[in-house]
Amino acid sequence: MNSKVAIVLVGISLLLASCTVGPKYSKPSVPAAPAYSEQPPASFQETGGWKQAQPSDAVIRGNWWELFNDPQLNALEQQVGPANQTLKVAEANFSQARAVIALNRAGLFPTIGAAPQITYNRVSGNSPTGLNGYQYGNFVLPISVSYDADFWGRIRRSIATARAQFQGSAADLANAKLELESDLAVDYFEARSADLQKRILDDTVIAYQKALQLTRNRYEGGVASKAEVAQAQTQLDTTQAQDIDVAVARAQFEHAIAVLMGKPPEGFKLPIDPLAENPPGIPVGLPSQLLERRPDIASAERQIAAANEQIGIAKAAFFPDLMITAEGGLQSGSIVNWFTWPSRFWSVGPQLAQTIFDFGRRRAQVEITEAAYNAQVANYRQTALTAFQEVEDNLSTLRILEQESAKQHEATAAAENSLQLSLNRYKGGLVTYLEVITAQSIALSNERTEADILRRRMDASVTLIKALGGGWDVSKLPQG
Repeated sequence: MNSKVAIVLVGISLLLASCTVGPKYSKPSVPAAPAYSEQPPASFQETGGWKQAQPSDAVIRGNWWELFNDPQLNALEQQVGPANQTLKVAEANFSQARAVIALNRAGLFPTIGAAPQITYNRVSGNSPTGLNGYQYGNFVLPISVSYDADFWGRIRRSIATARAQFQGSAADLANAKLELESDLAVDYFEARSADLQKRILDDTVIAYQKALQLTRNRYEGGVASKAEVAQAQTQLDTTQAQDIDVAVARAQFEHAIAVLMGKPPEGFKLPIDPLAENPPGIPVGLPSQLLERRPDIASAERQIAAANEQIGIAKAAFFPDLMITAEGGLQSGSIVNWFTWPSRFWSVGPQLAQTIFDFGRRRAQVEITEAAYNAQVANYRQTALTAFQEVEDNLSTLRILEQESAKQHEATAAAENSLQLSLNRYKGGLVTYLEVITAQSIALSNERTEADILRRRMDASVTLIKALGGGWDVSKLPQG
């Protein structure tokens, strides 16, 4: 008979484990031109003219900033994680989400409690019980056990919710780290671009000083006017002011880098190193891979999974909740026989709780969770669309800037040649100094524009890598 009871109990346990109400989760589709489909576009539109790294099907892996082959940048990026306070907030949220899983998982097991009690009591002298003035001791050592059978999967769905949110928190942590790493890289290249601008202006100041001296000599020789000397002096002073102004932006980028590494700005100095190299080739991969490589997309998808479990929890409220409780222990009126066999007591039995009528509260809760689920689906799809846009934007930016850079280099060379011709004509007395000033301004403007295009190309390269998810992919999500 006992074996039959055991078989029945095992069968009931398996039945309880298999009963879960609510929708089964499936990953939503994402928008793909021209309409929704299960897969995004086969390739990015802008990759037609994009020269990416080889092999063509590769993706960014590991420390993505190493693509730039810059030892100084590598050293700075390694310092972002340990001390950055923004990242510590994300790490704390991650740890909290992990603890929530353990909190919900505990609901699968019985709760055991004990509440020992020792009292000495006297009944009132005017008690209606007839025990007037009676005194007695009460020694109780109870142990209670309660177990929620989770017949409809409420607890299991709570665990699944916590696990999905934990994985989403891990993706948020990775995304926060990627944001900080890319911010540092952009600030670094901005600072180096400022160094390049300053070098251009420094060289220009030297050239203008020589031009001013030439004008003064010609004035003293009677072949140039005082107005030309004033024009040369003005051109020099204006350029020197621009040269000084570059230091403002450079200092701000240096301070930003220090803060990203968790250091006080006053204690950090970035060595001067004018930007010179072109951006590296970047492995782009396929749009379908982007859904697996962007931590923000992964986080949005995990929030959908959590919202789906919440629907199941809300629907479980329509069914009765089975609680099995048991209590036993020792109770006596005297410590002498407290721990003897006759002092034992126990009780055991199930308790079934069912809400009969709640004026639509549970139905409203289901509607709330379904609306929250739909909102998370829309957020996921929008996040994916934004990711596709960011990749396309930066691919087009890099492609167009590469073409612009080549044309601007030709314009800079032509402007330098024009300036040299104007100086020669001025030395020969064929033109006034106004033509030299005009040529100087055009040459400087073109040279600074070429440097600025290089800065924009480096920034766009960093932003493209960030849009591609850096070296992250969903396989790095913890299982919980």
